Amino acid sequence: MRWIITFIAEAWALTVPYWRSEERWRARLLLAVVIALNLSLVGMTVLLTFWQRAFYNSLESRDWDGFIALLFTWHRTEAEGLLPGFVLVAVLYILIAVYQLYLRQALQMRWRRWLTDVYLAQWLSDRAYYRMALTDPGMDNPDQRIADDVRLFVEDMLSLGIGLMNSIVTLGSFVLVLWSLSGAITVLGMEIPGYMVWVALIYALLGTWLAHLIGRPLIALNFSLQRLEADFRYALVRLRENTEGIALYGGEADEKRGLTQRFGKLLVNWWDIMRATKRLTFFTAGYAQVASIFPIVVAAPAYFAGRMPLGGLIQTSSAFGQVQGSLSWFVDNYAKLTEWRATVQRLTGFTQAVAKAREAGTGPVAGQGQAGQLEIRDMTLSLPDGRVLLTDAALHVAAGEAVLINGPSGSGKSTLFRAMAGIWPFGSGMIALPEGARLLFLPQRPYLPLGSLKRAVCYPQDEADFSDADVTAALEEAGLGHLATRLQDVDSWGQRLSGGEQQRLSFARAFLQRPDWLFLDEATASLDTAAEHELHEKLQHALPGITMISIAHRPAVEQFHARLLTVEEGKLVEKGSA
Repeated sequence: MRWIITFIAEAWALTVPYWRSEERWRARLLLAVVIALNLSLVGMTVLLTFWQRAFYNSLESRDWDGFIALLFTWHRTEAEGLLPGFVLVAVLYILIAVYQLYLRQALQMRWRRWLTDVYLAQWLSDRAYYRMALTDPGMDNPDQRIADDVRLFVEDMLSLGIGLMNSIVTLGSFVLVLWSLSGAITVLGMEIPGYMVWVALIYALLGTWLAHLIGRPLIALNFSLQRLEADFRYALVRLRENTEGIALYGGEADEKRGLTQRFGKLLVNWWDIMRATKRLTFFTAGYAQVASIFPIVVAAPAYFAGRMPLGGLIQTSSAFGQVQGSLSWFVDNYAKLTEWRATVQRLTGFTQAVAKAREAGTGPVAGQGQAGQLEIRDMTLSLPDGRVLLTDAALHVAAGEAVLINGPSGSGKSTLFRAMAGIWPFGSGMIALPEGARLLFLPQRPYLPLGSLKRAVCYPQDEADFSDADVTAALEEAGLGHLATRLQDVDSWGQRLSGGEQQRLSFARAFLQRPDWLFLDEATASLDTAAEHELHEKLQHALPGITMISIAHRPAVEQFHARLLTVEEGKLVEKGSA
């Protein structure tokens, strides 16, 4: 019972924000129309049971005129009153069914768009996407949770919610019909009125209990399936994104082993789901088959005794089916409910991971310092596991200076680079960035977004802010003039360009965007010494007076920097001139 309460609370927490958002009135109006159309369908279903009684009675009495009228126009009977013809009812039913589905899908897309915006904002704001990789590496596939789980949540929420509402309304509508049709029965000297209603209730309750008992393993299995499917898809994407490295290593056999292992786990889980679903389907299919004939068997004695005409028997069977079907909503939707619960858990886990990432700490306090100055005071940096890399670091850089930082691998140089960028959450101290200055950080492995080459060069700024001529000039300055004719080409540039070309492209960003302060972390490590020397010379010529803080190992870079600092034994030590 506790898990049910938890599940409802989690689902409620995911559902309510949209209906209280800025789109609430449009959403509520759409939902109201969808509900009204669904209620109309229920009302027409009730009408059809009375039509069925009149129709089958006309067959039993061989009433040709009534038969034709009930098919095409309308017909008045003593028991049912004026009834429309089937053609009129069918046309109206089809129109309502089509538009209730259309408007429900419209509501579904609006809700999904809103939720996607919310989750993207949570993931991207305060660099939660970056922190989550550090604080909660076990939280698998956040991208899949946004792309697939949001879609499944909204789709199933509307489908299940409207289905449950229909079941409740159908139950309320048909239980009175069934009560009036079934009459009373005497059991052990006790008269039980509306006995068919009680039979339907007992039948549905028993079926619900057995469905939960048989299908309960599907809850955990569906959660695992979504995770394993996402893991396998992610591994395939990783292979596609790293084709050259895999080919150079000749790692096809190992990749095949890894993919086969992941898919093998997926298959094992899928076979477990198949077996559990088979057991549940045996029950639900048998349950549905028995339900189709059960009410006729129960009501047959009254028919054969002459107390009920054929039309009454058909209407009783139909009403019983509607009541029993409404009460059996849980049985009919158990498999989908288990899938939806897994979706709710994954989205809840995403929200919790974002919160955990934000609670990890802010790291060194970043703020605006004096114009033209960067200052670091009392800064300590550590890893997510708590290991300290740097303690009591202090640094002062004035505008126009060129500072080189080196040190052994793993000493914390790149972590210092991340701290200066304001993205490292583990540590303390203060970093005052130069007020009003334009900053640009060039990491060792440049990020190239999807899209055109021009977008890749202009990133993170809007490509519309730069002319093709300016971008071409920046590419030529960076030694990538041969790409100037491909500015509008859309490609996977992170895979198309070599490591050296990617680093040249990041320098093209500097030439194009002309920052006041440039931070480089092994930004020329993939280039040869001559190319490295050439790029730094061009940088000084194209951007005179730029402030540059570099992390590098090669001695050739030193001549372009006036100051040298070294990270050694957890300290940032000034070595003087480079």
